[in-house]
Amino acid sequence: MTYHPKSDFLRELSSRGFIADCTNLQELDERMVSGVVTGYIGFDLTATSLHIGNLVQIMLLRWLQKTGHRPITLMGGGTTKVGDPSGKDEMRKILSVEQINKNAEGIRQVFSRYISYGDGPLDSPLVNNAEWLDELKYIDFLRDIGRHFTINRLLAFDSVKSRLDREQALSFIEFNYMLLQSYDFLELHRRYDCRLQMGGSDQWGNIVSGADLIRRVDGEDAFGLTTPLVTRADGKKMGKSAEGAVWLNEDMMSSYEFWQWWRNVADADVGKFLKLFTELPVDECDRLGALDGAEINEAKVRLANEVTGLLHGTEAAAAAEATAREVFEKGGVGDDLPTLTLSADDLGDGISIVQLIVKSGLAGSGKEAKRLIAENGARLDDQPLTNAGLMIDAGALSHPIKLSAGKKRHALVQLG
Repeated sequence: MTYHPKSDFLRELSSRGFIADCTNLQELDERMVSGVVTGYIGFDLTATSLHIGNLVQIMLLRWLQKTGHRPITLMGGGTTKVGDPSGKDEMRKILSVEQINKNAEGIRQVFSRYISYGDGPLDSPLVNNAEWLDELKYIDFLRDIGRHFTINRLLAFDSVKSRLDREQALSFIEFNYMLLQSYDFLELHRRYDCRLQMGGSDQWGNIVSGADLIRRVDGEDAFGLTTPLVTRADGKKMGKSAEGAVWLNEDMMSSYEFWQWWRNVADADVGKFLKLFTELPVDECDRLGALDGAEINEAKVRLANEVTGLLHGTEAAAAAEATAREVFEKGGVGDDLPTLTLSADDLGDGISIVQLIVKSGLAGSGKEAKRLIAENGARLDDQPLTNAGLMIDAGALSHPIKLSAGKKRHALVQLG
């Protein structure tokens, strides 16, 4: 980047690696130096929780507010009914309105950890685009908004081109998504004087179209800014683990498991992740990321504490660290491990160790659990587990037992 931003927001983003593209970086920077800018990011409601792949966008909103501007968190209650084709090889599943509303309730839990809501000048309004999209009259929308879009231009969008190039279906309802997202920007501009839309790099076409629509319809300037795709050192996309998505809601992933994911990132990712997902000064992020040997492990603990502290609170982060040190350094049980509680009915006359490994989430199937045992990857109370036919009865569960898969994944099993 040749231009060096002067505003606190863009300077912070630039130094931390948040910026992929911007419609007019210098002009946006000058706006931010001269006064408060309102910016938004939209979140579609496709699951009951966001995952760590969404954290970059949440941190963008947090930095916007921390540097003296106003963020808008836009819940996609309307657009989720259509489905965003960006980054997808196949048509999204159409969700019911009831499921979308349920997902909205789950996702709301996370935002208040990062962003201040209320009626103050820099407080974020929590907005749902169903407010205006549900009320649209289709013919009026086509006449007033659709006329500003050409099919030629829509076909050139990466999200459309990639599907067509692979000869994969793109439904008409998905094709409308780009118009609806552009209309969201126009509506937020009119309601909140919103001048900036942010999002991942896969949203660039949609964002530029929204800014262009505001210029065409309202004759005013608007800006778009995107973040790069964040990948791990192994090339995989952020947001997934071997066991599935790394969720942000406590009821879908415990604070200990969340902490543990960050503690186990690759050495090469530590510096980058500290810059993106914490508020530590950039110089400190660089220093910690450059450590090696045993010291890089302490840097990972710092990363895990900072990220978990933002989401779940500092007490939860400290408890997770204490549990991890108890488990890994002292061979103990720890108080905060994922726990499977069995009822007397669940246990019956006894339950196989294979079933327990599956029920506790350490393996996805009985076959996977047996392979884990056969390959000497399973442990029971820190002792090697070699007998896949072992049965666990009430006597064995007179106290909690600890199951382990490899060196880093553990669970407690207890009788309720």
